[in-house]
Amino acid sequence: MALGNVMVGQSGGPTSVINSSLVGVYKTAKDSGCGTIYGMRNGIEGLLQERYVDLSMYIKNDLDIELLKRTPSSFLGTCRYKLPAAEKEPEVYKRLFDILNRLEVKYFFYIGGNDSMDTIMQLSNYAAAINSDIRFMGVPKTIDNDLAVTDHTPGYGSAAKYIASAMKEIIRDASTYSTDSITVVEIMGRNAGWLTAAAALSKSEDCNGPDLIYLPEVVFDHDKFMKQVSEVKKYKNAVVVAVSEGVKTADGKYVCEAGKTNVFEDSFGHKMLGGTALYLADFLSENTGIKSRGIVFSTLQRCASHLVSRRDITEAFTAGADAVLAALNGETGKMVIFKRISNAPYSIITDSYDINKIANAEKCVPLDWITEDGTYVSKEFDEYARPLIIGELTPFMVDGLPRHLFIDK
Repeated sequence: MALGNVMVGQSGGPTSVINSSLVGVYKTAKDSGCGTIYGMRNGIEGLLQERYVDLSMYIKNDLDIELLKRTPSSFLGTCRYKLPAAEKEPEVYKRLFDILNRLEVKYFFYIGGNDSMDTIMQLSNYAAAINSDIRFMGVPKTIDNDLAVTDHTPGYGSAAKYIASAMKEIIRDASTYSTDSITVVEIMGRNAGWLTAAAALSKSEDCNGPDLIYLPEVVFDHDKFMKQVSEVKKYKNAVVVAVSEGVKTADGKYVCEAGKTNVFEDSFGHKMLGGTALYLADFLSENTGIKSRGIVFSTLQRCASHLVSRRDITEAFTAGADAVLAALNGETGKMVIFKRISNAPYSIITDSYDINKIANAEKCVPLDWITEDGTYVSKEFDEYARPLIIGELTPFMVDGLPRHLFIDK
């Protein structure tokens, strides 16, 4: 006898391992005897439009499972849709629950970051209010690594691995010439600097790492920035700086807003960031007369599945699988979290945690992991982050390129 049907979705910015979490949900639900496993197309927004698929039509064998684990981006599609408060627009919730009840869904899983966990919180609280027996579980995902309570999030390790690897290559390239140069590398991160801090992981016996690192946790000052770059320039021809896209000045404005007449916002009210490195490179060129280049990693840091962390992809699968096991065990309104036992040897366990204490909270880099002058991170960060980038998982290559699994629109 089937245990009930499943609905799973992906939301927010993709990662290179988000599909491994989807596989974790699918395989565990299937192996546990659940009924039809539905995938919502483009998250909760697509479900409201009754766009969903039977995942068994697309994941047909073990090869498909392995392909999907190695496929970047969101297999089901994603969205940035903010659920309104139930008391303001109850018809939205009535429609959603009518759809779920009609499909005989008993278990609902949402793979995502901060905004997605808000969705799980809203739905699980509404379910409790109407005495629905549908169980709602959050599966953590975000390269930003800013979800509260959990030690880290699936997606971060692979993004950090890409950032550190690319930084090593940029530093090697910048040191080629004897002429003076400054390279500013922009890395994602609105309010939390976990990704930009990962640039420090490039520091090793064959690389000195970036010369300066600027995180959004520290107020950005243009004059100090100029002085700090100039100080490094005294003993180096080529200076390489890592900067978060979300650095702000003392007045609360993002550095990338300079010179822009319009800054667009998404449905959650988040300003669309980008261009920080390009702006700062121009700023440095004008004030120093030295050739300066801005490099923007942009979406490369979240879709580089050719450089995925094996540990990250394994933990992403575990997060999805354990969410299913928790739901089957009667839990709802929770998110799977990681608890770290030790750094060396690296050891973690999983648990589930009240979504009401996670949604809409943000975990930033601890200030005591940032150097006093605000231009680098400490060894504590290195000890925390380095285990997350360990191991590789080679893509399946066809005609010299990685093969992906996808749903034809």
